Order: sequence, then structure tokens, then C-alpha cells
Amino acid sequence: MSVRSGLTRRTRIAIIGVAAGGVAAAIIVVPSLADTDSSGPKTVASQKEAAYGPEPEADSKLVTQAGEFSTMATAALSPDTMINRARTWLTANNGGPVPYSMERTWKDGYRQDCSGFVSMALGLGKPGLNTVGLADSGSGVTKRLSSVSQLKKGDLLIDYSTSDGDFRHVVIFEKWANSAHSAYWAYEQRGTYGTTHRQLKYGIGSDNYDPFRPVKLGGGSGGGGGGQTPSPSASWPVLKSGSKGADVRSAQQLLTAQGYALDADSSFGPKTRAAVIRFQKARSLAADGVIGPNTWSKLIKTVKSGSSGQAVKAAQTQLNVYGYGLAVDGGFGTKTKSATVAFQRNHHLAVDGVIGPNTWRALLGSR
Repeated sequence: MSVRSGLTRRTRIAIIGVAAGGVAAAIIVVPSLADTDSSGPKTVASQKEAAYGPEPEADSKLVTQAGEFSTMATAALSPDTMINRARTWLTANNGGPVPYSMERTWKDGYRQDCSGFVSMALGLGKPGLNTVGLADSGSGVTKRLSSVSQLKKGDLLIDYSTSDGDFRHVVIFEKWANSAHSAYWAYEQRGTYGTTHRQLKYGIGSDNYDPFRPVKLGGGSGGGGGGQTPSPSASWPVLKSGSKGADVRSAQQLLTAQGYALDADSSFGPKTRAAVIRFQKARSLAADGVIGPNTWSKLIKTVKSGSSGQAVKAAQTQLNVYGYGLAVDGGFGTKTKSATVAFQRNHHLAVDGVIGPNTWRALLGSR
């Protein structure tokens, strides 16, 4: 994890640094960011301590050396494929996240820290580069973007400076959390928690995170690439206990539309999980309480002009994430149709004003 010695850059992180034998260590109080429908995540009052050790340096046996990228994909890796690879670590440890470690490698051969995780998602040589290697143009893995406004699915935000000891970090950008672009959804491998999917603000504002794009990343839904429809099942978000935000609100509204009445409070709690399990059992799905691609495909409902109800509210909730400013009233009128047409046109979908499977997938997974 990257932490600067100056507290002014990250005022919500308390740092205690200890130097011993030339190896830096730290105890960091990391803010738990609540995922909400507002302009950005909030800091939860009950913060937890997370301990981090020094990141392996370039000459370490735990870091892929120059010329060892034989396993890197030779063809362009789609953003959806990269994100799907990242998602695998959320449940790879017997249904739980891969534990964090700078000294161990996971079963797939990749180091279990932030840069090892990103190396796995990119299909780089094992055990993976460190953050400096990921950001180094000489490695040929990434190119630096001029601003965070250019971020697209699969891009990286990297704090790679070597001037503050060994504490550095990298996260995978998935999509913007709101139309104001004041927070975004990301995948990261972090101390204590392991693999996580949450809203972040790294790189937005005054800090030392810089945006990068993997050079072999291109095409596919959400990556600025072509195609009239998103890759099948690739863009659906994965929601589970603890998830929060507009996607959860839409899922709750869709569950209500399917007959499982819930408060649309944007928080995936026990009642939402129980409703998901009941829905999954009724549809002969794996009843794991997690809303993934298979559950989404059964949960959504096609809505169009004249439709009304909770499924329309779910669609309006999603359209508002993109800044369309609709009243979430459950009525598919002219304003909702106009917003749908504009969204479809902007995302290279068939422009028919009908929110069917392809438009739902893009609404939930393209930002």
C-alpha cells in the first residue's frame, strides 16, 4: 500500500512508520468508504487498522524480471476480460477473497499484493511486477494518461513513487460511481481485507496517484471499443452482502418487481440477501445470495414506453447515474424514452428506446 510521509495529502490516514534494518514498516488506519448514491463515498466512523509491509523491489525473486513476460497475452485484452479476471480473486479462497501478502503467491502463481493482483488481471508473467514496474514505460505494460477524466474500464491508478520508502499502491478502475465523477468503482488488493470491490477517490484531487492505461487493453464493452452490444454477461456487476450504491438500489427495485418486496435503500443487507436466495431458488439458479451474471439475466425486465412499476424505477435509477436527471416515478414516459435513446446512442447500442437485456447490461456495467 502506498502512503506518503506528509499527512496533508491524506488527512484521513494515520501513519506510524518504523525503520529496522533498512526495511520500512507501517500501521495504517484506512478509511472504510461507504458506497452511496451521493457524489462520493463517506468515511465510516468505525475505522479499522490494516498493517502493510514493504513492497518487493524490482530485483526481488518475488517480482517478474525483465524479459519474463512470456505469459502476457499477445493480443489485445478486452476491458471486460480484465475485469472478469480481477473478479475471480473476490471468491477464489473458498468463496472468500484472496488474502493479502507481499511474500506469498496464490495458487495461480501470482503474488498476493496489489501489483501482483493487477499483474494477474493483465495476464503478465508470474509472480507479477511491482507498482514501479507497472508504471515504468520501459516495461511496455502501460502508458500514462494526461488526466483522470480519460479513465475507462480496465485502466489503473498507481502511486509508484520510490521517494517515500516502500509503501506504494495500484488499483483497477472499473467505472465511475456517479455522473459528477467524484468517485469510482475499483478492484484492489489491500492489507487485512484481501481482494475488494468498492468505491474509491484515489487520484481525484491532490494526491500522488496517476492514471495509466495498459497498452494491450482495447475493445470490448466500456473500454471505448467497438461492437454494437456489450460482451455477453461480461459487464454485469457482482453484488453481495455489504455492497452499496445505485446498482444495489436497482437490484432491490427489480426484486420488488419480481414479487420480493424490499426497501430500495441501496444497501445489500440480510433482507436483500434473503430475497436474492429465494429468487434464485425459484429460478433454479445457484442459491448463493450473490447477484452475478446469471441472476441479473433472470432478474431484469424489459421496459419501454407505457411500462410502469418498480422495474421502470430501476431503469430510471441507472439512467440518473449517467446524469439524465429523471424523476424516479416508475412511469416510462417521454423523458425516460428520450434518456434511453440518448444512452443507447452514446453507448453504440441499437437505438430503439426499449430497455432490454443489452441496454440493461450497458446501464449496469459501462460507466
